[in-house]
Amino acid sequence: MPTRTLILFAFCMELAFCQTLPGASQAPLAKPTEVSQGRLIFQTSRAWSPRINIPADTVMVYGVDGTTAERIRSWKAHGYHVDLMTGVAWGRYRAYLDGSFDGKQHWNETQQDKNGNLILHGGRDIPYISPNRSYGLYLSKQLESALDAGAEAVYLEEPEFWARAGWSTSFQHQWQDYYHQPWQAPDSSPDAQYHASRLKYYLYRRTLAQIFAAVKAYGAKHHRSIPCYVATHSLINYAQWHIVSPESSLLKVGADGYIAQVWTGTARTPNVYGGVLRERTFETAFLEYGVLQNIARSSGKPIWFLNDPIEDNPHHSWSDYRKNWESTLVASLLQPAVSRYEVLPWPERIFGEGFAYPATEPSASNPSPAKIPIPQEYATELQTVFHALAEMRQPAEATHWESAGARGIGVLVSDTLMFERASPDPSDLSLGEFYGLALPFLMRGMPVEPVQMESLSRRSVAAGALHRYKVLLLTYDGQKPPDPGSQAALAAWVRSGGALMVFDDDKDPYDKIHAWWSKGDGQIQTPCDRLLRQLGLKPGAIGLHTVGRGFVLYEAKNPAALTYLPAGQEVVYHSLQTVAKAIGLPLSETNVLVLRRGPYVIAAGLDAEGAKEQSRPQPPMSLTGDFIDLFDNNLAESGYFTIGPGERALLLDVNSFHSTGSRVLAASAKVAMEHPSKNSLAFQVQGIEDTQGVVRILSARAAREVDLGGKPLDPGSYEYNGRTLLIRFKNTAAPQQIKVVFR
Repeated sequence: MPTRTLILFAFCMELAFCQTLPGASQAPLAKPTEVSQGRLIFQTSRAWSPRINIPADTVMVYGVDGTTAERIRSWKAHGYHVDLMTGVAWGRYRAYLDGSFDGKQHWNETQQDKNGNLILHGGRDIPYISPNRSYGLYLSKQLESALDAGAEAVYLEEPEFWARAGWSTSFQHQWQDYYHQPWQAPDSSPDAQYHASRLKYYLYRRTLAQIFAAVKAYGAKHHRSIPCYVATHSLINYAQWHIVSPESSLLKVGADGYIAQVWTGTARTPNVYGGVLRERTFETAFLEYGVLQNIARSSGKPIWFLNDPIEDNPHHSWSDYRKNWESTLVASLLQPAVSRYEVLPWPERIFGEGFAYPATEPSASNPSPAKIPIPQEYATELQTVFHALAEMRQPAEATHWESAGARGIGVLVSDTLMFERASPDPSDLSLGEFYGLALPFLMRGMPVEPVQMESLSRRSVAAGALHRYKVLLLTYDGQKPPDPGSQAALAAWVRSGGALMVFDDDKDPYDKIHAWWSKGDGQIQTPCDRLLRQLGLKPGAIGLHTVGRGFVLYEAKNPAALTYLPAGQEVVYHSLQTVAKAIGLPLSETNVLVLRRGPYVIAAGLDAEGAKEQSRPQPPMSLTGDFIDLFDNNLAESGYFTIGPGERALLLDVNSFHSTGSRVLAASAKVAMEHPSKNSLAFQVQGIEDTQGVVRILSARAAREVDLGGKPLDPGSYEYNGRTLLIRFKNTAAPQQIKVVFR
């Protein structure tokens, strides 16, 4: 089959596939229960124990094996809603690989590089899979056993196909089935690499749809509604880590919601800005959460933002983990549309016995510092934040930016960012095509948002998908327009008054692959040429142009190349100034982002490299109020709080509470059965065994006595400052009652 016909065939095949996916028809899916959508969740491979008694609604028991049923029972016995999570691209699936499942060997279905090496997630028994339908059937049957044991919902995590893979015999056969053409080595040409990635993308989308359809059918047979969710890294991270995953196509696989797997491990991946390659954990996390929030907004389905108090690399210190966790946490809280959280994965490696990490960061002079268990103050801080996260859903009218630069700016991204990440001509190693357009604004305090191009093709959301944006930035260097519909929607948005900034030098080797955009007028077109023509402009029309009621600014520059220049970011920013002047957009800047969510104040000081570039560098910002510092293990209270460069804060403003009665404001424990009366306040607390508990209570009167479990606490364990009462105690996994009798 000629290659152009091949591409058209594949494109039509994908459209037909999407129309037959579970959830793509007009019939509504059964609505998941509120139980299955608990606001706080976490995952663990262990049975319940007092040291991992996490204050959350739902636990995701990880993995399907001979211990799954017992682990589910142990968590149910302690009052948790229990779901099942397992890997979809990898896992302990030896029974499938060796043929115990169906009598056939399946090692040829592993992901392999060009040298025939298996790509492994762990040991040799845990390879990444190149999935076919028999694999989907195997996983479906595995899940049934967990559902029979009492799991209430299913989470499949990390549908991942490595960009460097594509040589296994199974993948070669799938290529022939999909494209109706002999397999091509992915590194033989940009065209072959792009289409290998497109096939990888399709295979995991198909597998997820197959498994979720089977789970839904199983639920219907047993008169159960079984929600199905996908846990995934961000498009930005997968592209930077050279992985292909369905990402925006997860809207089409029958999923009831998502987990955004962003944490220190993803967010500390270095990027280049102003010619400097380094970690920018907060900024990267802000953009990662942003792109996943954009997908959730398009789908209308729930999403949980993951936070991880440590990371997979065990060689950093507790202080490093804590600093980076605070950065990623604050980045997630600055996305006001989301109020569900996976508070942590793997609590056993954080609080469990036998787990220890360096007390100080390794250095040349001390490469192997002593290892210690989690510091008590960090354990207290974590539980305080868990308590706050449970209350982060606040009314829209009580949620607003108190300090932010110009808003309404978006950077267009496509899942095709993942399609150009391997030989023969990989895109920029540090993903400068994206960061080169996003960081120049975020570093000036402008909360720029990644905007998913694939969403523009969905009729149900296309009309309103862009209404929140005044300016959009776009490049086709390193990514390509996913389909004609997205480009048509973008052109319509410009004509109706939007301002589009295009940075593209038309030198990407992938510009001229055989694809839908490359045909027309008897000559090969680049995607940028095609867009400019659609906007009524000539290819290469540099400068600012009026298009309908909107504007287009085109610069023949590669954003990735600009990131390696000390002042490359200024080129992008000055172009925005030109566009902003044309549309009357004030370009305000700030060195501190501050968002209020009801009584909670979330703040992030931008790193010094961003502050020094502002038109008018600003001093640290002082916030005034009556603030409880939720990052302080003693819940320190103060009338002001200063945010400097690189500093993060999560504060509770006591002035937001106007009641004259007493109530719990903050706690490093799960609080339940709160009963205020005229002269007392009683409530239950429970937390992680042998950690320091602390509670701050709003009260107009001092305490005459505080009882814990029916016994008076030492008066030195509580103190009153005239407005709030602080109580310290030892946390236990079993509920304890605290009763405060006021003077």
